[in-house]
Amino acid sequence: MPASETLLPALLGLLTGLSLIIAIGAQNAFVLRLGIEGQGRMIAVVVSICALSDAVLIVAGTLGIGALISAAPAVLVIIRIVGSGFLIVYGLFAAYRAFRPKALDPSASTDSRPATRLSTAALTALALTWLNPHVYLDTVIFLGSVANQQGTSERWWWVGGAILASFLWFFGLGFGARLLRPVFARPGAWRVLDALIAVVMLALGLRMALGA
Repeated sequence: MPASETLLPALLGLLTGLSLIIAIGAQNAFVLRLGIEGQGRMIAVVVSICALSDAVLIVAGTLGIGALISAAPAVLVIIRIVGSGFLIVYGLFAAYRAFRPKALDPSASTDSRPATRLSTAALTALALTWLNPHVYLDTVIFLGSVANQQGTSERWWWVGGAILASFLWFFGLGFGARLLRPVFARPGAWRVLDALIAVVMLALGLRMALGA
């Protein structure tokens, strides 16, 4: 098979995946905050959950699971209700943190800083991914349908590119965010970040609750 018949679909899949995932959302806000805290093992677990979840959803959409989801709208309604409640609660916690900011000492070791528990972070990442009905619409149905518009031989190269986009984005965001740690040595910077996270989470939660 000529390289153009493999590289071009993979590149198109990569660009399509990035165009969907880069937008500010609940997952990205959560990964960004953990990345700034700089807890390497936890970041690795969380970004792996996000990227692998995307991979599963993209493959599921390509295999036709999107048609089943479209045929069972009640499932998306349940996910929407539970997911909106989760986002609203998370947003309220972020708003609370914005009023009680703590500075991050960039010279402090990871073990000496108060840290989010690994199990809590992992469960939050799973909830932000799998309780978001838009992930089924965007990743399963939309990306799955675009993948199936490719030729038989190009389809899985396109899927590979879309999956690579998720891995590149989440690992880049999670481990690249530590470059911002000197900025967050000031409590005011945490206040701004948590305020932005609160706005994003509450807006998404309310929009989801209203079915928008």
